Amino acid sequence: MLLAIDIGNTETTVGVFDGESKKSTWQMTTSIHRTADENAVLMLNILKNRGLCEEDIKEVALCSVVPPLTAIFNDLIKRYFNISPLIIAAGIKTGIRICMDNPKEVGADRIVDAVAAHHLYGGPLIIVDMGTATTFDTVSKNGDYLGGAIAPGILSSAEALFQRAAMLPRIELTPPGKVIGTNTIDAMKSGIVYGYVGLVESMVRRIQEELGAKAKVVATGGFSGLIAGETKVIDEVNPDLTLIGLRLIYRMNRG
Repeated sequence: MLLAIDIGNTETTVGVFDGESKKSTWQMTTSIHRTADENAVLMLNILKNRGLCEEDIKEVALCSVVPPLTAIFNDLIKRYFNISPLIIAAGIKTGIRICMDNPKEVGADRIVDAVAAHHLYGGPLIIVDMGTATTFDTVSKNGDYLGGAIAPGILSSAEALFQRAAMLPRIELTPPGKVIGTNTIDAMKSGIVYGYVGLVESMVRRIQEELGAKAKVVATGGFSGLIAGETKVIDEVNPDLTLIGLRLIYRMNRG
């Protein structure tokens, strides 16, 4: 079985694949303060809880946007699984051409998402990843990574509002049902949720205009379901996009 690990700024998402079949997925809070041993305890306990164990894992693919944790997880995998993981970095075969001024600047997760989305849906594509940051990645019909845009994530923006405005409470990010809020909570929900819906709709429109073509819009990330439920511009929601991309890239490089 293949263990796919996506280390994000806020959450680390882990998936187990048996061939093309997904066996299990879970999330762990990303922390640069946990050691390899502490992360191993968490991971092995979750595997056991899902009816799996370390002996079931024969292959590992890893992508990370948190450089200190790349080394920690590399150490963890080598010591606890006795496997040398495939780490997504410059020089790894991905099957797509990166049309950026400096291809090395592109986050590994954005390239992995592009590989998975083009494999699943063809092109052209706009991939909206709603995590700590909200990223918009554009992929051509032929699978070239053209570039994109980066905006603050919905939760990051909400946290900034809570911290800066003493009278505003932390709230659950759910749709308020109407734009004109008649109380503070609903007004905050409206501004945050519908504000991000407007961001997504505007960015998708502008990217499509610049492309000069209709592109399929695929959303992923923790808040993709919330935003997709409030707009018609998103065609597909796939929370496993990065994990699927890791599986595909592993096969390209190690068969």
